Amino acid sequence: MKLKLSLYFAAGICLLNACTDLSEELYDRVQSSDYGKTPAEIETIVGRAYSSLRGGASDGVNFYPTGEFVFFVTSVSSDECVIPTRVGGDWYDDGVYIDLHKHTWTADNPKIWAPWKYCYNGIAATNAILYQVEQSGLDAADSRPLFAELKALRAYYYYKLLDLYGNVPLDTTYVTNEAPGTSPRAEVYKFVEKELLENVDYLPENAYGRFTKAAANLLLARLYLNSEVYIGQARWEDCLTVCGKISGQLEPDYFTSFKTDNQTSREIIFAIPYDATVGTVGNYLASMTYHYEQMWAFSATGNYQWCGNGISAQPGLYSAFDENDVRRNSLLIGPQIDLRTGSTIIMPASGNPLDYTEEISNINEALQNEGARLSKYEDKEGDLWERNYDMVLMRYAEVLMMQAECNVRLGNPAAARAFVEQIRSRAGLSTPETIDLAFIDQELRREFVFEDHRRTDNIRFGTFFNAWWEKGADPADKHTGLFPIPQQELNKNNKLTQNTGY
Repeated sequence: MKLKLSLYFAAGICLLNACTDLSEELYDRVQSSDYGKTPAEIETIVGRAYSSLRGGASDGVNFYPTGEFVFFVTSVSSDECVIPTRVGGDWYDDGVYIDLHKHTWTADNPKIWAPWKYCYNGIAATNAILYQVEQSGLDAADSRPLFAELKALRAYYYYKLLDLYGNVPLDTTYVTNEAPGTSPRAEVYKFVEKELLENVDYLPENAYGRFTKAAANLLLARLYLNSEVYIGQARWEDCLTVCGKISGQLEPDYFTSFKTDNQTSREIIFAIPYDATVGTVGNYLASMTYHYEQMWAFSATGNYQWCGNGISAQPGLYSAFDENDVRRNSLLIGPQIDLRTGSTIIMPASGNPLDYTEEISNINEALQNEGARLSKYEDKEGDLWERNYDMVLMRYAEVLMMQAECNVRLGNPAAARAFVEQIRSRAGLSTPETIDLAFIDQELRREFVFEDHRRTDNIRFGTFFNAWWEKGADPADKHTGLFPIPQQELNKNNKLTQNTGY
């Protein structure tokens, strides 16, 4: 078998920059035997695994890798977001987004395939780099921290697969002659737990954009927080124990973690670094939420790249925030002022003012201005389709809210209040004397809006299967708590087993 190690070297030296084209074989340029023998060289190669977090043009449908994975699939299937079909047919796309919202998807839905490809592409890259580290001849002192980092990152991808699909193939080798079969969800759970426990002590204390002790422990805490869903066994005490190992702090300003230069945030524990000036791809959220004419609200010269008028907040989300809650500014609503004229922007197609409303009249034929827009991350004049802010995957606020939730579930709401109070006081709010699970659920909804939390939270709190705006109740068997194994993958691998209910 011809091993494509030199190809991964070519991608690896790009670290966090623009090198994402893996279609070209580079055997005539660099062989693995010529590179990857020193700690510094191997450290460089490890960067390819992290660049996989951004995805690439081949990872998603319509070339929206990260946006499709994070927001189109998880948020649109939750009670957080929606991509309605607009008047004129914009964003209908054969009804795939409406199916995500209504939980009427099938295994053929291409959007459900996107996160599968995203995760397994990342796993394949990580397996290849692990193989190269093994072959490098580095002594244990140099190689052990790198093994730990790569295995923790691979565990992150498998955690996402565990959460989204449940029963998935476990593939941990680079050299293999046959496709793996389906592993039960409980086995994938045990694998993720084992990988994190065995490697966390070898991870660095601090390394922005890379897996650290705090990131691995937070991922382990997530696993325990959702353990009852994943394996039918509650592990609230274990979640609390792991949270106690994570040190961190909240930024005084909630939006510091979402500014263009958010790499300076002390609250962020793990993020995907982006820098559009060197060609990183996959950070399109703002471009997919704002109306086409929104550029005139950000720049009098139009120095703001095109927007797509797609994803919006579900009706009811904006109202879930107190009017004094600073986090409500994560949503954009109301008239949008044209900086050229000082008047409200006019939508050319209808001649009406661009005035975002919380309500959406019809999921099948929404008006162009309907739906609050996602504006959590900073917008600046001169921003392009690709943005420069780093996408936040983990921050310290999550540790506090996990401790609050676990205490409530363990019958100690008084202890939960101190954690919630830190979150709410920063938001400009007081904290109720009594904290219950319903309150925790809504506080999570507000604190982590548009951060890829809501679907998992909906399932853990049991609300995922309820009726909500333009969606009926899910089937009684609740099989929609897992996505189907994509039909495209079943067609390629007859060892895979479809999830129950599909």
